Amino acid sequence: MFDNIFYTLNKFFFKIIYPSIWASLNMLFWCVTLSCFFGFILAILLVMYNPLGLRPNKRIYRILDFFVNLIRSFPLIILIVAILPITRIVVGTTIGVWAAIFPLTIAATPYIARLIESAFISVDKQLIEAARSFGASDLQIVFRIMLKESVPSLISIVTLTSISQLAGTTLAGAVGAGGLGSVALNYGFYSFNNVVLYTSVLILLVIVFVIQGVGSFLYKKTV
Repeated sequence: MFDNIFYTLNKFFFKIIYPSIWASLNMLFWCVTLSCFFGFILAILLVMYNPLGLRPNKRIYRILDFFVNLIRSFPLIILIVAILPITRIVVGTTIGVWAAIFPLTIAATPYIARLIESAFISVDKQLIEAARSFGASDLQIVFRIMLKESVPSLISIVTLTSISQLAGTTLAGAVGAGGLGSVALNYGFYSFNNVVLYTSVLILLVIVFVIQGVGSFLYKKTV
């Protein structure tokens, strides 16, 4: 039995599994980086126009709130398929790594924005009022008060997003992007190859534990 396992690993690991690890990590890095960047910008707008925010405006906030809730309501695989024409226009193709990164970023951005908004809104109002009394602008309050006070929460948000996005990359096979999820399904489950299937799953688990470990370490350092 062990001879068969080692033979299968030797046959598939360096040709299929190993490249898929880097494909998953590549997608994960760019998805998290881009979604955090755009999510932070969207969060600033939400915080500005939130009824409890820095510059309350119900009409603008309702539009932003509708957009955020609309995107979040789509199951990821449905969103990937639904925006294929937009993906083709933006990326130039509907298959490959970047064809997966685009919809994954679109899906994660509102999710991150909502979490950051909650973190910013929960900042002590007395600190904000004190900053206003010294003549601080809205953006100065966001970056010097809210951002600074929310660092532990932001670390937790990035950690949670990274793990969530790793799960999202497993659906990247729908656009031919490869990755561990695609290998686990196509070369493992559909081919009745349990060695490839469980090796891919084990590697995904290790990546999750590493992300969670790093996130927990940084969180404890900032609390």
